[in-house]
Amino acid sequence: MVLDPHRWLELRRFRGLYESGAMSLREIAKETGLNRRTVTKYLSGEAPVAPPKRTTEGRQQGRVVDEVAPLIDAMLRSEILLKASVIHERLASEYQVTINYQRVKIYLQEARPRIAEELGISPGELAGLHRRFEVVPGAQAQVDWGDEGKVLAHVGIPKVYSFHMTLSYSRDPFCCFTTSQDLASFFDCHRAAFAHFGGVPMTIVYDRTKTVVRRHVAPGEAVPLHPEAVAFSGHYDFDIDVLAAYRPAGKGRVERQVLIVRDHVLAGRAFSSTEEMNAAFAAWVPLRRAKVHGTHGEIVGHRAVRDHMALRPLPSTPYVVAQRHLRHVGKDCLVAFDANLYSVPARKVRPRQLVEIRA
Repeated sequence: MVLDPHRWLELRRFRGLYESGAMSLREIAKETGLNRRTVTKYLSGEAPVAPPKRTTEGRQQGRVVDEVAPLIDAMLRSEILLKASVIHERLASEYQVTINYQRVKIYLQEARPRIAEELGISPGELAGLHRRFEVVPGAQAQVDWGDEGKVLAHVGIPKVYSFHMTLSYSRDPFCCFTTSQDLASFFDCHRAAFAHFGGVPMTIVYDRTKTVVRRHVAPGEAVPLHPEAVAFSGHYDFDIDVLAAYRPAGKGRVERQVLIVRDHVLAGRAFSSTEEMNAAFAAWVPLRRAKVHGTHGEIVGHRAVRDHMALRPLPSTPYVVAQRHLRHVGKDCLVAFDANLYSVPARKVRPRQLVEIRA
């Protein structure tokens, strides 16, 4: 890394303090805002602190990135959160500019706050911004659970959950209520959602729920998917998209739907069964589809027609998800499962054979 003139001048004034022991490398790095390794390199003798190169006329040489700075600034004014990799790619493809990627990244550290200030965006607002994405019809749905608590406690049901699926293009909603979040219930709700929409989206977005992800892994590592989730998605021909950890904005459409359904379907009403709750949602759907959505500005139902037409067709036979367990067959041709004994065909198995049970 070569220091620019301003950073070189700022760092040079700390050299005497460092050599006299008055300031440590860590303190200098904190004071100048430079990386500690850069400070170490230039002050510990690993690299000389030299002034920037000058031309034969004595003028300071300009940076290569300065030639394309107006182009980069224009890109940031149109999209303040544009990534350095995207800017670097567009400079090469659209303007035939060859420049080192790191130079673009370094320039953006200075340019982005400056352009944000021009646009009236404060540093705090800039840190909290995220880019809204849109998709084509039929391309994506988002899935989430809602915890509805003890709405049926008076009839002996301790807890009720709401399953939600939202089509990302139109925001067309689906919801059903269940008393369990287990694997079979989770994918039963998927089948009901596909029937409600009349097809299957190309991709479904999930958070890291245990019914989709086998175990949590470190950031950047491949996420191991649950075998039943893989089999189910293969049967219905959709892709599984698991969000990175701590990315709540990645499925904001469905998370917003959880709150909307809670307010418009459940609030102020009493129910005696999940079937009544499902019927209340079904009665509310036409009202929702008649609304003009605040984000895309169209009537949800009109946009939903395009969404539904682009969905993939349902397979001829449903895929039944089951919990799978391995058990040994006893000498009496019985297997033990869940505190019960079940018989197996004596002609097809032998004692101590390992068999798979689908619950």
